[in-house]
Amino acid sequence: MLASLERFLRKRLRLRINRDKSAVARPWQRQFLGYSVTIHRKPRLKVAPKSVKRLKGILRALFRCARGRNLAKVCEELRPVLRGWVAYYRISEVKASFEVLDEWIRRKLRAILWRQWKRPRTRRKELIKRGLDAARAAASAYDGRGPCWNAGTSHMNQAIPTSVLRHFGLLSLLAEHRRLGGSP
Repeated sequence: MLASLERFLRKRLRLRINRDKSAVARPWQRQFLGYSVTIHRKPRLKVAPKSVKRLKGILRALFRCARGRNLAKVCEELRPVLRGWVAYYRISEVKASFEVLDEWIRRKLRAILWRQWKRPRTRRKELIKRGLDAARAAASAYDGRGPCWNAGTSHMNQAIPTSVLRHFGLLSLLAEHRRLGGSP
């Protein structure tokens, strides 16, 4: 099939096909300009998994530079990257990738805070200051697990809720997608 299409495009339209980018496959198995489609009976446009992975790579570099810096400044640096990414993918009809990325970003920011608090004594004090009871704060602060694990726990979600991160200036991908006219 691909050979006959290539022959037609070369002879009739005088176009060359890039073999690396071209294939004959189901639409949901391919991506075009960072988009893909769902496998459902009525296909819907979605962000391709490769695009999400590429954004995570960009954000990881920003998060590595963020250690030891004010979280508001980190959110300020994230804002143009996130806003541009959402603006490009605004016609996506599937909101799942926006939700997953929002959760991932919040978790990374909480991990940065956990690292900044450094000592268990400081972590306990900060958790208490943010509304956790003393026993739970002590158990969480002295648990010995790393920042990645602690960033996803209920004590960090309670101490640093989404509203606090929004106060720091974090842009919600899902909210921005809805604002730009994406899915409801």
